[in-house]
Amino acid sequence: MPEEQQLNIDLTQEDVWQQLVLNSPMLSSYQARWDSINLAYHRQPAHELPECCFAQHIITICAGQFEVRLRRDGSWQREWYTYGDVGIFPSQQNPSARCDKGAEFINLYLEPRNFARVAYESVDADSVEIVPQVKTRDPMIQQIGWQLKTELESGGGDSRLYAESMATALSAHLLQRYSVKRSIIRDYTGGLPKHKLREAIAYINEHLDQELRLAEMATVVEMSPHYFATLFKESTGLAPHQYVTKCRIERAKLLLARHELSIGEILQKVGFKSQSHFTRVFRQYTATTPKAYRSAL
Repeated sequence: MPEEQQLNIDLTQEDVWQQLVLNSPMLSSYQARWDSINLAYHRQPAHELPECCFAQHIITICAGQFEVRLRRDGSWQREWYTYGDVGIFPSQQNPSARCDKGAEFINLYLEPRNFARVAYESVDADSVEIVPQVKTRDPMIQQIGWQLKTELESGGGDSRLYAESMATALSAHLLQRYSVKRSIIRDYTGGLPKHKLREAIAYINEHLDQELRLAEMATVVEMSPHYFATLFKESTGLAPHQYVTKCRIERAKLLLARHELSIGEILQKVGFKSQSHFTRVFRQYTATTPKAYRSAL
């Protein structure tokens, strides 16, 4: 296909699938409003992916077994994928593929700006490129993909901080293992300075009723998101999104004990958007529901 006829695809657009495959994703993150990374879980019949350029980096995680014909150097080559195989396709590439039978897979769409932000603290971001991987095995990428899918299934409306944290971790991993410049991520040790840790914790506690973002927390202590997340976990033993959730549950327990607010009012004050998600997370931390917890006091 001539270059001028190639499709330019922004995978953050929900209706983009009509141009690419036959079926809409069985699960996607678009309603959850993730912005650093997006996820789509596909179960597609036989189809052909048109030649196009994507605005995002694509990471594909196979959830079954299927054969794909990929167009490389002007000719079609067969590739057999099994459960757990990973493909990495940088943005602005123009892959073309044919699948003669059904295929089941997770696609992660990583925003280049997120990758560049992680790269910037190590090297000149403009000089770093992701090396395409048609098929590889990578347990960490598999884990990130399945964890994001599980989080989306269980509470996608409240999952933006979790997704942002996973996007940062994935960017650092890609930079370390699949870039043209390897071993450039510094090994941060020693944790956050005490005054910066206090600032970060104070910011979290003051904004529990709001949608906390990793980038905002990092800005408070004047660090990059990756640098902040790494040192925060070393200082507290918890990743930022885990620490935020723990604080929300502890605040909820205090409010439940006062019997002044309804459960619906409490979940809003601690940053949850739905009662079902609040109940699920509260049960994970306390082995009981908010209603039962209040009744037992």
